[in-house]
Amino acid sequence: MSDITGLQILSTLAPDGRLTVSLAEQTLPAPTGSQVVLRVEAAPINPSDLGFLLGSADVDHAEYGDGYLVAQMPEAAMRAMASRLGEAMPVGNEGAGTVIAAGEAPEAQALRGKRVTCVPGGMYAQYRLVDARACMVLPDGATAEQGASAFVNPMTALGFVETMRAEGHKALVHTAAASNLGQMLVKICQADDIPLVNIVRSPAQVALLRDLGARHVLDSTADDFAELLVAALSETGATIAFDAIGGGSLVSRILGAMEQVASAGAAYSRYGSATMKQAYIYGALDLSPTLLTRSFGFSWRVGGWLLTPFLAQAGADTGERMRARVRANLTGLFASHYKARLSLREALTRDAVLAYNARRTGEKYLIVPNAA
Repeated sequence: MSDITGLQILSTLAPDGRLTVSLAEQTLPAPTGSQVVLRVEAAPINPSDLGFLLGSADVDHAEYGDGYLVAQMPEAAMRAMASRLGEAMPVGNEGAGTVIAAGEAPEAQALRGKRVTCVPGGMYAQYRLVDARACMVLPDGATAEQGASAFVNPMTALGFVETMRAEGHKALVHTAAASNLGQMLVKICQADDIPLVNIVRSPAQVALLRDLGARHVLDSTADDFAELLVAALSETGATIAFDAIGGGSLVSRILGAMEQVASAGAAYSRYGSATMKQAYIYGALDLSPTLLTRSFGFSWRVGGWLLTPFLAQAGADTGERMRARVRANLTGLFASHYKARLSLREALTRDAVLAYNARRTGEKYLIVPNAA
């Protein structure tokens, strides 16, 4: 077949801090070997994508034009981004679409005409050249929209449960819990009979999770949040938390409440309880510093959690078991919901950028690269 030409979104950071996000034409060569060409039909905007697409650039005061934006990156953020300066980088971790061309390898030919999902990066594009072995065929009848978010959120939610079990905990805490990922975690914990404490940031989000059947749903803005957190931790025995917010004092408050429960009724120790309390930060909805007030003894850990390193450490068997569960429950347990659908060009307009970059819990956006 001849080369295929289409549009893609590129993000380029200049040495002077100017971030340019723009549409660019790309030409894909004919696939060879195990390669396939995917017509991308749906790709979600995840928080991890925003970190790559926009970072902490000042999009409120950016210059917007037809198919591009130019924004200033804060000087404080430049040092961490030194390795990407001047490089036009494709964006979009995951997505789904239809295989329209395939190399000569049997595994590639087997996917011709199939609707698949994959996580190769660069999915904010009309076409993507990927390895057939990285693709997962969607169940019969599943749409590209249903399969677009089949990796990051479902595998992350399952990864939390796997981590909890591997580290010897029996219940867990999740923040920003009304997100698509949080709703999946509620359903997983219900199915697996795992006690779960959900922390959200509004009464409406409390109602959302209550409607899903969640037992412990706490509004961190409520006056009685601290009291209810201790009560929920006491009932569930949760000693591990996964935090999507990152900045601020919420992690510290959770660890402090865990220590309060663990030391209740015990003899005084200036070192606190012996119960290990673990908090993993896996998101950055709040880009301010993480504040820890040492009120939780000495048996505690705070660290980062990322899906890719977790899967590498967990091993192939665990990863395949998780993927099989996602495949079997793609349109039920692991279904995603979207606030809006955007073409590539619409995704770079001011209104759209300000909306999805607000990173509001429960508001997930979908890019439809081949929309008219």
